[in-house]
Amino acid sequence: MIVLKTSRELAIMREACRISAKALKLAGEAVEPGVSTWEIDRVVRRAIEEEGGKPNFLGYGGFPGSACVSVNDVVIHGIPHKEIILKEGDIVSIDTGAFYEGFNGDNAYTFPCGDVSEEAKRLMDVTRESLFEGIKAAQAGARIGDIGSAVQRYVEARGYSVVRDFVGHGVGAKLHEDPSVPNYGTPGRGVRLLPGMTIAIEPMINAGVKEVKTLKDGWTTVTADGKLSAHFEHTIAITPDGPVIMTLPE
Repeated sequence: MIVLKTSRELAIMREACRISAKALKLAGEAVEPGVSTWEIDRVVRRAIEEEGGKPNFLGYGGFPGSACVSVNDVVIHGIPHKEIILKEGDIVSIDTGAFYEGFNGDNAYTFPCGDVSEEAKRLMDVTRESLFEGIKAAQAGARIGDIGSAVQRYVEARGYSVVRDFVGHGVGAKLHEDPSVPNYGTPGRGVRLLPGMTIAIEPMINAGVKEVKTLKDGWTTVTADGKLSAHFEHTIAITPDGPVIMTLPE
């Protein structure tokens, strides 16, 4: 069931999104060689709790961290660990979420660790821009397929592949709500976008094949061919005047 938010609910949700965006920004500033992914997770938890929120990933489905910290070929759901130490040239996808007064915010960004290769820079640039292509397509009256199609066209025209096994989603009182928001699709197909809908658009883009596999821990998902992956995400609100990004950093 798709839940349309009232103006009051959107105001609260904006605060959850602000907190999540602040945590993500601080996490990105902590990315540097020699830092563990566990330390980054601590930055995220502290930032969210200091703002009166709760890390909505912590314990979600049994997930042990406050953030997903995914390095290089890890697509999503990287478990923070003291023994995973960042090194020069890594790319680090960080996904954070905050729960505040009954509502959730959710966002992600892929950060370079020091100087990264031109290949990595291009992958990050294309993935980030594909997110904004998807957001531009998220107009009231359009359909979910318009979003996915916009992302897919942009990415595949540049030689990259779109992960199919994981998609974006509605966000609200629950972290994951209807509708699903794939990063691929057919224009004019799928659920119609209405004012009051709030969704997370989150392209997960691979440098090689689109296939992924989940490791034995049940969470960590990597590219099937070991090549790099990038992940960007914003929570947006559908309004009569166009999509509004609620997780822009201050």
